[in-house]
Amino acid sequence: MVTGRKKATNHEAMLVQAAPADVDRLCESLQAYNRPFTEGHPEAAIRIVARTAEGALLGGILADVALGWLEIHVLWVEPDQRATGLGAALLAECERRASARGAHSARLDTFGWQAEGFYAGQGYACFGRLNDYPAGHERIFMRKRLA
Repeated sequence: MVTGRKKATNHEAMLVQAAPADVDRLCESLQAYNRPFTEGHPEAAIRIVARTAEGALLGGILADVALGWLEIHVLWVEPDQRATGLGAALLAECERRASARGAHSARLDTFGWQAEGFYAGQGYACFGRLNDYPAGHERIFMRKRLA
């Protein structure tokens, strides 16, 4: 009778703070592992800002297109510019650029005190919530089909 053999665990491994070179190596290793599954999906950064004629920053959006998805990281509109349509315009332009780069869908997350209602009004739907993130609040995950 042959029995399965467990891989030996190295109990003498030291767990230490990662150095910058370690971080680079870990990321490169993961990217190399993923490459056969992700080839043919170009990545692109989308960075858009809105300014006054004098150059003052009114708001902006920071996002990436990867694996056919638009991932929105930051959408900010100065408080005195909210409810003017600027946020909707930034989001629409970002989605347009992402679609042109092959994105079929978009995803983002927001907190309960932020902009769930705004995003819902732009066609985004909640697909998940994390309660107590932070305590007493929710982190809300939303998506939208772009095609």
